[in-house]
Amino acid sequence: MEGICKTFPGVKALDEAAITVKRGEIHALMGENGAGKSTLMKVLNGLLEPDKGQIWFDGEEIHVENPAAALKKGIAMIYQELNPVRDMTVAENIFLGREFTRGKSFIVDKKKGEEEAKVLLEKFQLDVKPGAKMRGLSIAKMQMIEIVKAVSSGAKLIVMDEPTSSLTDDEIRVLFGKIMELKKEQVSVVYISHRMEEIFEIADTVTVMRDGKFIDTKRIDEIDKNALIHMMVGRELSNIFPKVSIEIKEPLLEVKNLNSRRFSDITFHVRRGEILGFYGLVGAGRSEIFKSIFGMDPYDSGEIVVEGKTVHIKNPHQAIEAGIAMVTEDRKEYGLVLCRSIRENIALPNLDHFKKKLFLDGRKEEKECKSIAEKISVKMSSMSQLAGNLSGGNQQKVVLSKWLMQEPKILVLDEPTRGIDVGAKAEIHSLMCEFAKQGMAIVMISSELPEVMGMSDRIMVMGEGKIKGEFRYGEYSQDEILACALSGKEYVNNEQ
Repeated sequence: MEGICKTFPGVKALDEAAITVKRGEIHALMGENGAGKSTLMKVLNGLLEPDKGQIWFDGEEIHVENPAAALKKGIAMIYQELNPVRDMTVAENIFLGREFTRGKSFIVDKKKGEEEAKVLLEKFQLDVKPGAKMRGLSIAKMQMIEIVKAVSSGAKLIVMDEPTSSLTDDEIRVLFGKIMELKKEQVSVVYISHRMEEIFEIADTVTVMRDGKFIDTKRIDEIDKNALIHMMVGRELSNIFPKVSIEIKEPLLEVKNLNSRRFSDITFHVRRGEILGFYGLVGAGRSEIFKSIFGMDPYDSGEIVVEGKTVHIKNPHQAIEAGIAMVTEDRKEYGLVLCRSIRENIALPNLDHFKKKLFLDGRKEEKECKSIAEKISVKMSSMSQLAGNLSGGNQQKVVLSKWLMQEPKILVLDEPTRGIDVGAKAEIHSLMCEFAKQGMAIVMISSELPEVMGMSDRIMVMGEGKIKGEFRYGEYSQDEILACALSGKEYVNNEQ
């Protein structure tokens, strides 16, 4: 790809962008959120029409009209924002657009599709039934189904955009094994990820983009982590985890003996000015606890106490009234209305704030929404830009903006930096410290252990729907936390 340009209203997303990928190469594509990585790959996949530039594939110049045409040419893409057909089965999703038919007829052979899907699922060690509906699967399993779908297409080049963002360590190992098999078969992989350790483990080559432009391409053995970060952000990042000492005061949220079918006997507290980390492997029950606390899912028994008063929360509205805000893991499904503007998304849970008798005060809404978006550095052309047209990191910042306007007492952040580059991570971590300084109680759910260790005053470790251990900042090792998460080894620090 050479000289690729793409402009959206008010934003030049790609400015003479370029990348060269060799046959059988694992090629990492790196850059901050908004650098243009996903946009460049969507041009390759035919989702976007470039304003100018050339694409050569397998020795000839090509023009890709749409993703179906790209697949016929041998180009497959796994998107960062998953978009499965949730009311279709796993097998139907895997073979969507290339269904098996009975003989020469147009009748879909559903049985054949499920048999072939079963073989593929077993190869990827996925415990999922081919006939199961996608709607009932976790994000991690949906992610793996998308990977199976791309690999099964027989593509010559597969683009993987943040493929491990929701996967467990075991699932990542399986994926990496499959990628190495593809490499042996001379299939090329463009691998987009913000996880540095993955890039240095699996990639042969890395291309860096910044502000829609090509910066450089290097062999992975010619570069180290610090040099790569400097190429990505154009500046040194001295502290990705800017933990500061903040006075921790009285408990704001107390949870006592909370139970449901997904978790049991959950008891903990988080105090004013504190960042409480929740760590555990995928399926440990971390997100489920806070979905119940926030009123998204019911719980069977237990008590939730906010500022010393028991609250009965049955829906998110009641949680918001109690002073609780939650940034969910799945921003696309629960956090944003993608077909609405940035201003509308930020204003949505805050409409009472903009009421003027029977109407909304449009000027006040525009001014205050813009102020909060600028405060946390949302990269946008204007407040009218659609949320769906933002990069993943900027979408996350919009979700954060709408809740910050509420001035909540307790802020729950579920995977706050999932799919976000190192520069944006440092910004969000700094914001977390700033909110804690202002007297909020912060709960951070994360599957990235360095993030949990670097930012949390205390860490609650979960496994199998139970809290298995509690660790205080600086009084533990990574091995202790992992041992607790994997084996249930108890390590509880009772000092208050």
